[in-house]
Amino acid sequence: MSDTSTRNGGPVAKTGPATDSSDPTARAAAASGGGPGRPGPPKRRGIRTHLPSTPWLFLLPGFAIIGSFVLFPFFSTVSSSFTDQRTLIAGKWVGGANYAELWHDDTFWIALRNSLLYIVGVVPPLVLLPLLIAMLVQRYLPGISFFRSAFYTPVVASVVVVGLIWVWMLDDRGLVNAVLGAIGVGPIAFLSDQWLLLISAMLVTVWKGLGYYMIIYMAALGNVPKELHEAAAVDGAGAIRRFFTVTVPAVRSTMVLVAALSSVNAFKVFSEVYLMAGPNGGPGGEDTTLVMLIKQVGTGLSGRVGYASAISVVVFVLTLGLMLLVLKADKKEKDA
Repeated sequence: MSDTSTRNGGPVAKTGPATDSSDPTARAAAASGGGPGRPGPPKRRGIRTHLPSTPWLFLLPGFAIIGSFVLFPFFSTVSSSFTDQRTLIAGKWVGGANYAELWHDDTFWIALRNSLLYIVGVVPPLVLLPLLIAMLVQRYLPGISFFRSAFYTPVVASVVVVGLIWVWMLDDRGLVNAVLGAIGVGPIAFLSDQWLLLISAMLVTVWKGLGYYMIIYMAALGNVPKELHEAAAVDGAGAIRRFFTVTVPAVRSTMVLVAALSSVNAFKVFSEVYLMAGPNGGPGGEDTTLVMLIKQVGTGLSGRVGYASAISVVVFVLTLGLMLLVLKADKKEKDA
């Protein structure tokens, strides 16, 4: 029932209890359909989309892998290089004794010489030849896919398989000497002569790396505008001149990348020389490289882990210096 009363001569109907318009709570309750004794709907809270640590949780697996397989071995090797640690014997701190011994070790200098010669013999062909091959196979000709696959096949082949194949071919009774014998040339000691063995290993490294760097150059050549070649041809430039004035400047940064990668790979070469020269590094150990020396010194039950770690640190420093030298030369050429 509604309660009616008369105010100023007119009836006023009352349908419920009066509310105080000055009370904010009462106004909010009235707007939401509730009353003083009837609470409104619960207030919604904002939903947090992620925790502050969420990005780090995604990065944690990568950090764990890098820390376990890169950083920890690196710092462990550096610390071991200052000890006389052996395979089954914990080392004692000896300071720079291992590095002082390296300075007077003739085998170390022979290995360093071979590694530097390997860079000189491998890097220039791997910078130039893959570029020429990429220029040939980038053309759309019938059957060109076969040649692309043929050049890239050695890359996917196992280095052990490739090394053994070339050992069989270059052996005194191998295919190469058989062909040379058929034309009246006596057997050549590819695998027993000090310098021929090193050159043979370089040829295997170049042969196996051609396809890999060819793919890199093909990607770079695809970004060279054809208009540049057409403009140079209109000006009367031949193929050789267009190569040096258009192609080489356009892929110069890629050539620097190939030079850096091939230099590092050549400096730490192991498999090719090990398979062709044997574990002792060829006749008298004259073809030993730095990585082979690390393996010879640091493995076995009596391996000198501390001394091998010192050689590893030297290889790291020389490799880093080599890369910085290549990048500095490229920067100097750009600024010229």
